[in-house]
Amino acid sequence: MTGLPRRLRALPLRSRLALLVALAVAVAVAAAAAACWFVTREQLEGQLDDSLRKSPSVDKSYVTELLSSCRGADRGPVQSPGSYTLQIIDGAGQICPSPGSARIPATDQDVEVAAGERPGVLRSATDEDGRKMRVYTYRVVLRPSGESYAVSVARPESEVTDPLSGLAWVLVLVSGIGVLGAGAAGLWVARTGLRPVDELAHAVEHVARTEDLTVRIPAEGEDEITRLSRSFNSMTSSLATSRDRQAQLIADAGHELRTPLTSLRTNIELLARSDETGRAIPPEDRKALLASVKAQMTELAALIGDLQELSRPDAAQPGPLQVVALHDITRTALRRARLRGPELTITDELAPWYVRAEPAALERAVVNVLDNAVKFSPPRGTVDVRLDRGELTVRDHGPGIPAEELPHVFERFWRSPSARQLPGSGLGLSIVARTVHQAGGEIALRPADGGDGTVASIRLPGAPQPPPGH
Repeated sequence: MTGLPRRLRALPLRSRLALLVALAVAVAVAAAAAACWFVTREQLEGQLDDSLRKSPSVDKSYVTELLSSCRGADRGPVQSPGSYTLQIIDGAGQICPSPGSARIPATDQDVEVAAGERPGVLRSATDEDGRKMRVYTYRVVLRPSGESYAVSVARPESEVTDPLSGLAWVLVLVSGIGVLGAGAAGLWVARTGLRPVDELAHAVEHVARTEDLTVRIPAEGEDEITRLSRSFNSMTSSLATSRDRQAQLIADAGHELRTPLTSLRTNIELLARSDETGRAIPPEDRKALLASVKAQMTELAALIGDLQELSRPDAAQPGPLQVVALHDITRTALRRARLRGPELTITDELAPWYVRAEPAALERAVVNVLDNAVKFSPPRGTVDVRLDRGELTVRDHGPGIPAEELPHVFERFWRSPSARQLPGSGLGLSIVARTVHQAGGEIALRPADGGDGTVASIRLPGAPQPPPGH
């Protein structure tokens, strides 16, 4: 029994479908044929029994003539009662059959009917010729003698079995034709229904062989195959977009790395040439070169860190989420921002607010937003920081961002033309946006109302309760 399912699994899908359809039809046809045969048998047997019960009553004179004939009296020829086989049974069990009829053995029930102990009996028996007969026995009382006899009226059971045999062969033939037709129809249906699956399989094989993600499968309708085709098209589209973004990321990273690396190599070559030629570089110039090398290395380290942060896909799961105090994280970020812009005035108004987020990633996001505000603020400018009911706003008084550039500020490596001379990789706001979105929040940049500058707004949903100790 375990080998059959294994063999079925080894067959192609369309062959399995055709086989299962044929099997299902065969079971249904067999059940219908069996039901038809049994119902027909019950009806034919019932009709035969009814015909015996309702058979024409035998004239008592005929019974007398038949008994006389059986006893040897010469009273002329006795006619057979039509299509029925008839015999008379007396109280002693003696049988007197009609002319030309084979004797049917009498039973105790027949004797009881003759004695008047039973009104009648219906049974099956086999006559002396070996034929199976259906027999109905009833009582007859002769007048004026008052003698009581049992009259058995019989008909062959072949009147029922022969039509049933013919019907059985017809049902077998029709069932066989139906099963074969169902198998052919199942194979046709399987081929037709699985054609979209074949197209999908060919498309997958083509993608695996050529890595061509532009393949699309026509998807028309609302059935399961159409949904599968749409899912495949969506998957290949997402993979193509992901591959394009990876290629763009590599190209942008190479472009961003080229500038500091070129500058760093130039400075190192100047220092090495000075040592090789013996021409000393003035102390002030040497100090400036070393400071430039240090700044470029710092910029490279920051860029590599940003690239590592962005190496996770957008759908990657963040670190463990915790209930943290956004106002405390903002105060920590403000201390770092004041160290980077000591000449700036940074005001803060922070109301308590607790959120669920990854603490390190959230702190880095707030630091990046404050760094941008410090970087674009004019000398001795002001940066206003406010946290109220889950919305953190950071406003600078710098040149602002043109309206046509706002849709691009969260793209990777995108930098405003006016900011290309400033340090940075163009990855900070992209990292901030992803961190905020992973925490279930929203981030937006907009022009400041009533003056120059830009407002960065971060809105995060509140945690159900503050952490212990707050």
